[in-house]
Amino acid sequence: MRAHVGDKAWQRRLFDDCSRMMMALTRLPQPVIARVHGIATAAGCQLVSMCDLAVAADTATFAMPGVNIGVFCTTPAVGVARNVGRKRAMEMLLTGEPIDAPTALAWGLVNRMVPAGELDAAVGRFTDIILARSPAAIRLGKEAFYQQLDRPLEAAYDVASESMACNLLLEDAAEGMDAFLQKRPAKWSGR
Repeated sequence: MRAHVGDKAWQRRLFDDCSRMMMALTRLPQPVIARVHGIATAAGCQLVSMCDLAVAADTATFAMPGVNIGVFCTTPAVGVARNVGRKRAMEMLLTGEPIDAPTALAWGLVNRMVPAGELDAAVGRFTDIILARSPAAIRLGKEAFYQQLDRPLEAAYDVASESMACNLLLEDAAEGMDAFLQKRPAKWSGR
């Protein structure tokens, strides 16, 4: 990497590619679950923050330590700040100090924290629940969620209202309501 330190165009391409990959996670129609079992630093912490859900082992740690080597973790901060808030993100960025899994859970960087031996089962529980839901509703809802997220309130409600209207026209919505009323499991078509 030292050969590219002075090459701004190369550096910019690298970070643009990384940013595109992070954004792609939000554009995938399927939910993406981070499974964190060790230390997630810089881009690893960014990756956790950009996943739809995150489950961490109680031994996991998270850090944006670039400042320790003279590099501010600016791109990792984009996702992390949207998860944990400004003050907490700045603490991580300015000190470079890691946070432990209980702190990551309390701050909202991860959804669940479990003993390391239960990590796969915890991810599996999320996966099983999501797979039991309408894939069409999940796809449409995830897309609308990320479209509305950083918009002003009125524009966010516009996006959400359009999505709800479209969702209610899906075959799966009719099936879900019928199944609920008939007290039976739904049979999702995915459409």
